Amino acid sequence: MDIKERLRSIETIAGSTMDAGGAARILDMMGACFPREILGEIKIYSEYLPKAEDIGFTEEQRYLHFLWDTLDKTPMAAVANFAIPLRRIIAKRLFKSCGKNFIAEENVRFNFGHNIEVGDDVFFNRGVFLDSKGGISIGNRCALAEGAEIYTHSHSQSNHVKRTYAGVTIKDFACIYSHATILPGITIGAQAIVAAKSLVSQDVAPNMMVAGIPAKVVRERHNGGCTRSQLNHVWLHKGVFQDE
Repeated sequence: MDIKERLRSIETIAGSTMDAGGAARILDMMGACFPREILGEIKIYSEYLPKAEDIGFTEEQRYLHFLWDTLDKTPMAAVANFAIPLRRIIAKRLFKSCGKNFIAEENVRFNFGHNIEVGDDVFFNRGVFLDSKGGISIGNRCALAEGAEIYTHSHSQSNHVKRTYAGVTIKDFACIYSHATILPGITIGAQAIVAAKSLVSQDVAPNMMVAGIPAKVVRERHNGGCTRSQLNHVWLHKGVFQDE
């Protein structure tokens, strides 16, 4: 079975009721070594987080999370023309919403995929972490570069068990560069840029570039008179995987 055939089969399985049997068949097509007989017993880490009591996991969501994380532990994760489309298949079933042309590289992690919304042509580079307990909404043509992190919860200093949650919103055509961190409750305006290794603790206005710890406005984005689609947010060479 070639790569395209495997992906078509996986999409068919994922499009039906996802159960232990479906997960086992997808694992086979991923070339994953896993004891199939315990698939009905597995729990994922996020199910042990306090927020799981409120958000919950269906059987389908559990297996989709499991398959997303398992992929990066197999050699097939290095096969870009298999791994990127597979992550897209999973995201369309798992995320709260997922637009067209979604691209995720290796080792993207999140705790509640069904609390994530992404628009069209969104790009997650390697090592992105999404703490989605409080909800994350990402607009069209946005990019999160290597190691970017988003947090939507915090703990009380006087009582660690006490937690607060606040969603993060990233508007259309915004870019979050390498190893930047966005704290709970933040909105990143349309076409804004967060510079590498910045710590964002306040909202970022549209078309602004922020940098530093804590992040502060540096200047307006150098758009050269371009806006939205004119900015050519094409993530890989010749727009591969953005051809829908």
